Amino acid sequence: MIQKIAVLGAGTMGHGIAEVFAIAGYTVNLYDTSEKMLEMAGDIMRQEMTFMADNELITHETVATALQNISFYHDLKEAVSDADYVIEATPEIMELKQNLFKQLDELCKPACILASNTSSLPLNEMMAKVSEARKERMMVCHWYNPAHLMPIAELSFFGNISEEIYQEVSAIYEKAGKQTVRVKKDVPGLVANRIQQGVAREVFSIMEQGIADPEDVEKALKFGPAFRYATTGQLVVADMGGLDIWCTVGDNLLGVMDNRKEASPLLRQKVQEGKLGMKSGEGFFCYPPEQVVELKNKFNKKLITQLKASKNYIE
Repeated sequence: MIQKIAVLGAGTMGHGIAEVFAIAGYTVNLYDTSEKMLEMAGDIMRQEMTFMADNELITHETVATALQNISFYHDLKEAVSDADYVIEATPEIMELKQNLFKQLDELCKPACILASNTSSLPLNEMMAKVSEARKERMMVCHWYNPAHLMPIAELSFFGNISEEIYQEVSAIYEKAGKQTVRVKKDVPGLVANRIQQGVAREVFSIMEQGIADPEDVEKALKFGPAFRYATTGQLVVADMGGLDIWCTVGDNLLGVMDNRKEASPLLRQKVQEGKLGMKSGEGFFCYPPEQVVELKNKFNKKLITQLKASKNYIE
């Protein structure tokens, strides 16, 4: 039974994963090689949870309890030696992850389950340096950013683990309020990112062709497909519209839509110009530095509103 959890990496994803499990009542060890990163993560988690409480997603009492559930480590052995479940959220570098899992195989108790937050690297390669016994207790458990608000978790079931282990891990995610997606094949991007990239490819193509301005592209998505997708998946949408209609429209449109196998030239140009989005102050839109915190809070408040509303349509 999973009771103590270790999260490796205190950055964007790691700190969010740690706070979600802490809110759910688990004892969490948060590890990072940088003491400064750990200190920053502690401050960020307090701010994020307080914001959640101010918006009535959790209580202020829960914030205090969750913070007490988290311990900070910059010694890997101390962080993982008594953990029942370890999830890493380190940079997407195969050699780094292979060596990390080799260490974990040696440092963790035999019953410990190891997981990676990756959505792009194959599990089979990440397991290359671990024992055969440990391979039966390793998974991909992919979160969406921001981890503390996005309710999805993609869990691998690639044939190396048993149904029992899968259910054991799935149970802690469900207790933490996540909707779990069972991913049956080890493919790049898993499920949600592949769907998202399909949408993004056409959005960037529409911009590249000058079909619509950025504001109108966003409006078309938010108040068109995404408006339905907030509550209903693509397959139900297709069933409701009629599969014959979807088949005809697919024949008419797919041949003239973007099918390139690399990133959009428009996107690449933005990157080359240093226009990386909010973190650089400009992307497709402008983000004045003095407004960034307010804009992020506005975005997160929308997610909280959706999260509250989602309780009414989760089946």
